[in-house]
Amino acid sequence: MRQPIVAGNWKMYGSTPRVEQFAAALNAADVAADVQLLVFPPVAYLHGFATGLGVSDIELGAQDLHVDQEGAFTGEVSGTMIAELGGRWALTGHSERRRYQGESDALVASKFLAALDAGLTPILCVGETLAERDAGDAAAVVTRQLDAVLESAGIERLGLGVVAYEPVWAIGTGQTATPEQAQEMHRIIRDRVRAASDEKSREIAASLRIVYGGSVKPDNAAELFRQGDIDGALVGGASLEADSFLRIAAAASDAT
Repeated sequence: MRQPIVAGNWKMYGSTPRVEQFAAALNAADVAADVQLLVFPPVAYLHGFATGLGVSDIELGAQDLHVDQEGAFTGEVSGTMIAELGGRWALTGHSERRRYQGESDALVASKFLAALDAGLTPILCVGETLAERDAGDAAAVVTRQLDAVLESAGIERLGLGVVAYEPVWAIGTGQTATPEQAQEMHRIIRDRVRAASDEKSREIAASLRIVYGGSVKPDNAAELFRQGDIDGALVGGASLEADSFLRIAAAASDAT
């Protein structure tokens, strides 16, 4: 059984009081031990969040990182800096980074490797736009994004991370892929990993955690988590309030 992940991506939201209140709510909650809870606040709040959580099992990550560990890159943050601030994870290739910052598949693959090199666990985000889905290219787009990391990192290093399928058309729109649509793409991703090389790839495909992101809420989470290849969620807006975030975590626990 793959341990489910419920990860909250706060995007560019937050404040010191909100971080303090959220951390306190998580500390007070009875979080199921069979679910791994992650929070990705803006990096400015990473240390404060880590301090607020204390010795909690809940882990933190950054929403992005630079490919280099140091250098003359004004405004950037390296993986080693993230780790020093208390982060243990990093998102790579989120659709908003691909769209607004023009991040290519090759750059995303480099960031995935940079996260591993810094001792972080990367979450590789993949997903298609509505136009790509309507054109019948959804699977081709997602496998292309996945293959960039497979070719750069190799099957074993890919297996050290997590993959998040986030259909771009379902992020922040209120639309959600049906459980069947999400399961189909998760199966495609797992099959692609399984076919990547040899017997080792079959083992990695079986253990790889693939989470769904795209307007996940407490009222649709349970049905998503019941799908065989969905191992949790990358939650956006619903992760900004502790109550809804914890209800999604409870749904993941119930599905195990």
